[in-house]
Amino acid sequence: MILRRLIFALSLLIGALASQLPEYAQQYRQRLGGAIDELQRIVAQFDRDAASEALDREAALKRLQDNADALARNRAVDMRETIARESRLSRQQAAMREAGSFGRLAVFARDFDAGIARRAWGDFEPALPATVEGFVIGVAGFLFGGGLLRLVAAPFRRRRREQDA
Repeated sequence: MILRRLIFALSLLIGALASQLPEYAQQYRQRLGGAIDELQRIVAQFDRDAASEALDREAALKRLQDNADALARNRAVDMRETIARESRLSRQQAAMREAGSFGRLAVFARDFDAGIARRAWGDFEPALPATVEGFVIGVAGFLFGGGLLRLVAAPFRRRRREQDA
């Protein structure tokens, strides 16, 4: 009897924890949008600077890359990384928008940005799931957790039954 109650209580806890995943992913998406906005601003400023010198982006990057000054060469490497990151994050954001409620979680799990995820986790505040997605994942966590706990507890139940017999 005590074991059943313990399993039920732990299943509820696992369900409550699982229900936070959509909320965390939503907070990640907000940070993702902010990061993209800032990266786009940086890339646009670089493009404007290049245009003021009658260069396109690639020509400006090549000029920096071929420069004898190490600072300029490092700036080319940094800008290429910034442009690539903006492109990758924008693709992820578009994939999340197209994926729908539960698909967003799969996109998040498959292709998250570690820096954004870490900062989102640092500021994460649990919330009561008010979406179908949060409720369904909470119930799934409860059922999965309960099933897993029952499997773990099964040998102890058998041993107890054998001792009682």
